[in-house]
Amino acid sequence: QVQLVESGGGLVQAGGSLRLSCAASGFTFSRYHMGWFRQAPGKEREFVAAISWSGDITYYSDSVKGRFTASRDNAKNTVYLQMNSLKPEDTAVYYCAASPGGVTRETKSYDYWGQGTQVTVSS
Repeated sequence: QVQLVESGGGLVQAGGSLRLSCAASGFTFSRYHMGWFRQAPGKEREFVAAISWSGDITYYSDSVKGRFTASRDNAKNTVYLQMNSLKPEDTAVYYCAASPGGVTRETKSYDYWGQGTQVTVSS
């Protein structure tokens, strides 16, 4: 059974940091590219970051570039999103997802999704 379980969300003040984790099971994690997405209330789900299966390629949305860093540990079947200099507009539910096909921002390329973790940034 495929599972992606996000953790690490919470309430933080603007300018603060959080580190999200996503633990994967039920599939060959090291063969999948991984992505992070977020969805704020009343808004569409949007791409945040993606990382290749090997970890050597990363891709970020313009809104988080320079502040967020994606990484992974294939030995632990876990992908991370380090979020620094958080802003109130980063408030959303954050999801991780697994893609067999590429390091992409396209949600349709992702086969597996987690349930999400809430990140709230207060001003």
